Amino acid sequence: MRGLSPSGKTIMNCFVTGASGFVGANLVHQLEAKGHAVKALLRPGADLRGLEGAQYEFVEGDLSNRKFLAEAMRGCDWCFHVAASYYLWLRDYRPMYAANVEGTRHVLQAAGEAGCSRVVYTSTVGCIGLPIQSSGEITPTNEECYASLEQMTNHYKRSKFQAEQVALELAEKGLPVVIVNPTAPVGPRDVKPTPTGKVIVDFLNRAMPGYVDTGLNWVHVRDVCDGHILAAEKGRVGERYILGSAEGNWTLHQAFEKLKELTGLPAPRLKVPYGVALAAAYFDEAISAVTRKPPKAPIAGVRMAKYKMFFDPSKAIKELSLPQTPPEQALLDAVEWFRGNGYARER
Repeated sequence: MRGLSPSGKTIMNCFVTGASGFVGANLVHQLEAKGHAVKALLRPGADLRGLEGAQYEFVEGDLSNRKFLAEAMRGCDWCFHVAASYYLWLRDYRPMYAANVEGTRHVLQAAGEAGCSRVVYTSTVGCIGLPIQSSGEITPTNEECYASLEQMTNHYKRSKFQAEQVALELAEKGLPVVIVNPTAPVGPRDVKPTPTGKVIVDFLNRAMPGYVDTGLNWVHVRDVCDGHILAAEKGRVGERYILGSAEGNWTLHQAFEKLKELTGLPAPRLKVPYGVALAAAYFDEAISAVTRKPPKAPIAGVRMAKYKMFFDPSKAIKELSLPQTPPEQALLDAVEWFRGNGYARER
């Protein structure tokens, strides 16, 4: 018989893939804070800085061996498949598809074989249809809007789209899968950092002279992790839930103005036309083809920035009681963590 956590809830045994990543590490901390036991799947040589201070059982391995995964998950109640290969430029994209598509199939099937009562698959809002723009007005989209193949403008999106189809297919066959689609999380423990976190780091280091006219749904990573746990507790099997902020649909310019208020640093003033940014990205990738080093501004990233990625998380708020930390607080927590961990130069 399972015990009870300090909050009076049943303690669950949880398996987390991608536990060293930004969302994964924060999820491990959140699960532990709620009294749950965590078994974390980590690749050999994984960067464990985001997991510092957390209590968890270490499992070394990858997503390629379904039999190993099923054995590792034996006795676990919940499986959180957070791991993903996220790159906007690679010389060879085949390993990305192997990890994101076949890896997802292996993890989800293994969770079923191991008897997990809930499997939460971390997708992306890249699999949600793009917001509708008309007469200068932008209407955020929700889970009912599916991305078209034409919107799959890069290999990361395509691989995650295919992976989400795997999750939906297995849910239809009876696997207890719930899908979550995080927007643009920011906050502490962004060790790598993620592309969104890099925007904040570059702002702090005054290394961003200009910006493109784009937008994101900025959400606190803690809310995203709570959304994962709530999806395991009460999400409907086969459903998608956008994990975002109802108040977080901000343009990049608005985010920089907020960072200016929070930090006292100047915001970039130069708005770079999309065509100029795209031309620079093509030039950058041409250089990368010679140097074999990743471009600073990949074409895929610039193409994604053409659209304001505004989304409506009301379904998750209503059905899961998704927390709504103000996006200002998310930015502030990210700023304080980056400054406190040596990512930002002295003011």
